[in-house]
Amino acid sequence: MTGDYQGDHKFSVTTYSSSGVAITTTGTNKGDLFLGDVATQVKNKNFTADIKVATDSSLLTTITYDEATPGLKAIISAKLPEHKTGKIELQYLHDYAGISTSVGLTANPTVNFSGVVGNSVLALGTDVSFNTESGDFKHFNAGLSFTKDDLITSLTLNDKGERLNASYYQIVNPLTKTVVGAEVSHNFTTKENAITVGTQYALDPLTTLKARVNHAGVANALIQHEWRPKSFVTVSGEVNTREIEKTAKVGFALALKL
Repeated sequence: MTGDYQGDHKFSVTTYSSSGVAITTTGTNKGDLFLGDVATQVKNKNFTADIKVATDSSLLTTITYDEATPGLKAIISAKLPEHKTGKIELQYLHDYAGISTSVGLTANPTVNFSGVVGNSVLALGTDVSFNTESGDFKHFNAGLSFTKDDLITSLTLNDKGERLNASYYQIVNPLTKTVVGAEVSHNFTTKENAITVGTQYALDPLTTLKARVNHAGVANALIQHEWRPKSFVTVSGEVNTREIEKTAKVGFALALKL
C-alpha cells in the first residue's frame, strides 16, 4: 500500500556496460526544488562498490563483501562530508534466521541490531538501536508475521512500544494479481487510531492499477505500465475527499533500464 505512489515528478535511467558497471541517474522535481543524483555500481567477484553523488554535493560510498563465509556479508558505508555517518555492518543469513548488526565509526557510536527467526509460515523479529553516548535506546521495535497460502498478516510494536500496527494482505485472484490489504495503527500515548485500506488489480500482464484511502479521507490512486522489460511509467494522484479543490496532487515517474 505504500510502494510506487508518487506525489512529485521523478525520472530515472539505468544503463549497464559490457563489463557489468551499472550507472543510474535520478532526478526529482519537488515543487520549486529539483533534486538529482548519479549512482554507479561496480561488481568484481564477491566485492560490490556503490558510489552516489547528489546535488547537495554529498558523496555516499558503500563497499560490500559477500560470502566471506557461507551466509555472511560485510558492508562498509560512509557519506561525505558528513564523516559521522560512516558505519560497518555485518549480516548473516540462515535458512531459519537472519541477523544484522552495525556500529557507527565514531568515538561514541550508535549500535544497531536486528534479527528474525522463523520459517515460511511464522516469523518473529526485532530491531534495536542504542546510542552509546547518551546511553538511551534510539528505537526499539518488534514484530510477528504469519503467512499461509495467499494470506499475510503481521503485528508490530514500534516507537519504543508507543505504537501498535496490525496489517493484512491477501491475494484474491492470482491471474489478475488482485490484492487487498489493510493496516490499523494505534498510538498508546495520544490514543489516536489510523486506518488505511488498499487494493491492486492488473489490467493486463504489463499494466497495474493501485488505490488506497485512509481514515482522514486522503485517497491515492496510480496506474503503472511496464512498457519494456524493467522500465516503468507511473502516473499517480492524491486527493483529500474532504477538501477536493485544495489538495489534489498529480505525480509522474519514469524509470528506464537500458
